Amino acid sequence: MFNPSFICRKAILPQMAFACALFSAQSPLQKSVPEKEGISSEAIVKFLQAANKLQSTEFKSFMLLRHGKVISDVYWNPYQKDLKNRLYSCSKSFTATAIGFAVQENKLKVTDKVISFFPDKQPSEISDNLKELSIQNLLTMSSGMAKEPDFIRGSENDWVKAYLAVPIDNKPGSKFNYSSLATFMLSAIIQKVTGQTVADYLKPRLFDPLGIKGYDWESNPQGINTGGWGLRVKTEDMAKFAQLFLQKGKWNGKQIISEGWINEASSAHILQNPNADEKLKSENDWVQGYGYQMWRNRFNSFRGDGAYGQYMLVLPEQDAVVIMTAESNNLQEELNLVWEHLLPAFQPKAIPENKSAYQKLKDLENNLSIEPLKSEIFPKINKTFNFVENKDKYQSVELKSNGQKFEMKLTIDGKSYPFEFTSGKWHQQETMWIQPTSDRKSITDSYKLYPAKITNSFRWKDENTLELKTIYLETPHSHLMDITFDNDSLIFELKNSADFGKKSTILKATEIK
Repeated sequence: MFNPSFICRKAILPQMAFACALFSAQSPLQKSVPEKEGISSEAIVKFLQAANKLQSTEFKSFMLLRHGKVISDVYWNPYQKDLKNRLYSCSKSFTATAIGFAVQENKLKVTDKVISFFPDKQPSEISDNLKELSIQNLLTMSSGMAKEPDFIRGSENDWVKAYLAVPIDNKPGSKFNYSSLATFMLSAIIQKVTGQTVADYLKPRLFDPLGIKGYDWESNPQGINTGGWGLRVKTEDMAKFAQLFLQKGKWNGKQIISEGWINEASSAHILQNPNADEKLKSENDWVQGYGYQMWRNRFNSFRGDGAYGQYMLVLPEQDAVVIMTAESNNLQEELNLVWEHLLPAFQPKAIPENKSAYQKLKDLENNLSIEPLKSEIFPKINKTFNFVENKDKYQSVELKSNGQKFEMKLTIDGKSYPFEFTSGKWHQQETMWIQPTSDRKSITDSYKLYPAKITNSFRWKDENTLELKTIYLETPHSHLMDITFDNDSLIFELKNSADFGKKSTILKATEIK
């Protein structure tokens, strides 16, 4: 049998040595049994069971590494291992790492002033605070701006020029103010000094060595990667990135980014709330300090953090990494599960094997799922309805039922979007229909996101009320649709799970005879 590790030990030809290095870099993370790495399978089972019961959080994937080895790897069906995740602000940690590489290559210093990179985009009057604004201030979310200049996102304006024109109310470095556009400016600086987007710059330095492939990153209208959001990678890729930080920048025995940068990036440089009392600090993971696009946690740990509960947790004292992707409106409860069930379970050495607990863990990992809608009745319908004129430009909807299958075709602004739904199981397809998000401005060059991978299910609540669900598999989100029939008309209600039911689009339509 072919044994690549044997060849790597014995290789004498340069080309074979290169092939070995390539294989080593791109091979998956090693796997192990929890007990061999000093944690009980039962503790992980309890974590997963608790995760599955949360009311405010719907998990998509989970990965636990100890001593560099994967000891639990879970995807809630219909989510799958080979799908990418919309990282939201976890993207920021990758952008900051690009700054680290640029520092390492003497292309810039964190003390460099931001305006020095953009002499042609400066406002006519440059304030003292703008003169003082440094790369480090952007890295630590301490630009001095009173609030996120959100009007820039999603616009055709020159984002760099618009950002530099925003008043800076406080002295840079004096106050924490979270800003995705501050991270965009880091991306713009990388592109300015290297001539490459952040994604292209990181490819040979980070993505290739870690074997991260198939990623993409949204760009703004000027062709600059968004930086603060928009990166999509697989769950395993998130784990590799976090493991690189745990290993102080070393990968496969090679120091790919300096240990000094890893230490600096993961240390607290500013407090989010300097006035937090001891009770708040003992309970809250958002007041522990902020590094270079990394959040400090309790228990001497740190994390990359994305909206809705995308986490890359690094636990140095436990030599562990925890990856979670989810849709949550209670981000603290998601972290609390780790502190409650996993943190106390780490032991310094291997513990005795427990075959029954390990089998229970494997069974649970393979059977966790987000349940599809399931119908008990199957009324027949084959009708087309025209929507009453509306601002969202919905024009018509064709509906056709056939037992366990339901078909819908939405026509919006002249474009048709066909869907197939099944009862009691998920039906996977692709679509060009707009992805659900809490912030339409967060989607920029959407061609990278489409066709979107989706999966659908349906149920009839009663003979006049139909419920449809469409999950966008490379996001945390889904569309929920209720169709209520009333003689020759219907009410169509669309909810975006990213809003947690707070908003909905309600439209009326009449049947075409």
